Amino acid sequence: MVRHADTAVGAQRAREQFLSAGALQPNAVDSNVLNSWQRSRDLHVHPDRVELPYVRDPDTDTPLTHAAAPVLRRIADDLSEQAVSVVLTSADGVVLDRIAADAQIERMLDDVRLARGYSYAEQFAGTNGIGTTLETGRPAFIQGSEHYVGTLGQLACAGSPIREPVTQRILGVIDLTCWATHADPLLFVLAKSAGSQIEDRLRTMNNETETALLDAYLKQSRRYPAGVLAIGGDVVLMNRYLRQALDAADQTVLLDHAAELTRSSFTSTAVANLPSGASVKLSAANRIAVGVRSDSVVFHVSIHFAESIPDHRTQHIPRLAGRSSSFRRSCQQVERCYRDREWVVIEGEKGSGRTYLGQSVANFVTPERTIRTLHIGDFATPEDFVSTFESETDGADFAVIVANLDQLPDEVLDPLADIMATRAGRGWIAATTSTDRNSPLVDMLMLPFFTHTVTVPALRHRIEDLNDLVPMLLNEMSRGEARMDGEAMRQLAKLPWPGNITQLRQVLTETLGRQRSGSIGVDKLPSECRSVTRRKLTRLEAMERDAIVKSLSENDGNKAEAAQALGMSRATIYRKIKDFGIA
Repeated sequence: MVRHADTAVGAQRAREQFLSAGALQPNAVDSNVLNSWQRSRDLHVHPDRVELPYVRDPDTDTPLTHAAAPVLRRIADDLSEQAVSVVLTSADGVVLDRIAADAQIERMLDDVRLARGYSYAEQFAGTNGIGTTLETGRPAFIQGSEHYVGTLGQLACAGSPIREPVTQRILGVIDLTCWATHADPLLFVLAKSAGSQIEDRLRTMNNETETALLDAYLKQSRRYPAGVLAIGGDVVLMNRYLRQALDAADQTVLLDHAAELTRSSFTSTAVANLPSGASVKLSAANRIAVGVRSDSVVFHVSIHFAESIPDHRTQHIPRLAGRSSSFRRSCQQVERCYRDREWVVIEGEKGSGRTYLGQSVANFVTPERTIRTLHIGDFATPEDFVSTFESETDGADFAVIVANLDQLPDEVLDPLADIMATRAGRGWIAATTSTDRNSPLVDMLMLPFFTHTVTVPALRHRIEDLNDLVPMLLNEMSRGEARMDGEAMRQLAKLPWPGNITQLRQVLTETLGRQRSGSIGVDKLPSECRSVTRRKLTRLEAMERDAIVKSLSENDGNKAEAAQALGMSRATIYRKIKDFGIA
């Protein structure tokens, strides 16, 4: 059934009236269309021409694209005799795939940038089947002059959301686009049916993955006598041993470490200190890969409940701030190794204070001696590094820290191993490494000399220690003249701190550049502290975040005025504030 001409004329007149007067008579157009026109106007979408940015290269290796592919092909084949294009987009309107058998409509879609990598979100394209579906969360059928942008008036598009079966969050949109003169209500029905079919395939894929994960978990639970943990998507399985042995706080930290290992394709083992003082070793026993899903892992978890060590042995170590159980336990373990002259690997994330901890503990136990720390970057040649190590350990009693052992060049490892072999049982050597190291030569040549490994927890895993760290660092840097107020401390505690203590020191340095003394409020914190996103931002994204934070500050938090000052739409700044986690 072809759309009636008088209906098309009515929509065209209503659009012209809206653009000129900014309002319409009741029932002039569907309320969903009118609401979208109003949003498009507020977003400053140009009503007469398509102005779309190329957002990014589409990721075509995802569960959504794999689930949708056969459905798209089947519909395209069924409509091959019609001038209809089948389009798949992501949750932000970026076109992931497009199939069009008709050459004329394909050229039209190219002209209006309904093509891979471009976004048809309302903030860019105004009222349309894709953007309006995403905005409302409901199927939308936009025909002819119902499009806000006049150039799109030649088209009709039926969009239907595709939702993740468990969480119900929108993953994307399937859209069917044809000429407005051939718009048929059956197109809308077909789009909704296709969306349901894709969701069914996603559900099947999820069930296959979850079934495989459950089977692997049960198999490992029968074989492994200690802890077994399985993580996959929204599924977490933990055996009775772990549920009984660990309290809620310990389980939370354990799951955090397991999730990080799940995302890593290079690291399969990790050691973590828990809030209770226990330590756990996680080993990936089985990685589940079903289709394109590879985010499901079964872990073996061994728990070590160490003998308690009196707190007085570490609580007064100068320059080491932090009262969390995990951090204090790390200090205690390194101290015990130093007192017993047992060689130790101190591992942790970059900036977590591995070398600093080793130096502080050694200086506390033997304040009369100098602890030499060797950084490969401090030497002109690798030979100089090896020579210095040899001379520093040439004695009956020495104390040396080798920083970043896992980053040493390969040509250093063999001669270093030869020297270490002659130093066994004499003096003390500590080496720092990264928790995600990927150096087989270091594992083979170096690590056998070390009898202990101590993990320094990342700052995000001991966030309560900010209450000690921040005052200590501010006291050092401002000579006791500055302090952080309660609101600023609460904001600091919300951050993920990927750069750990090093990042914290940089933040405080920049903060003191704005205020040297007195009580420091949250407004004096750097831009990065106003963003609580958990993902790592690119350099360009970080610059964009800083510009938004600065503009918000200069406009007293008024988002509309901040967006205008930056030359972006209000919808864009709202989206980016949410994406960057700007507080």
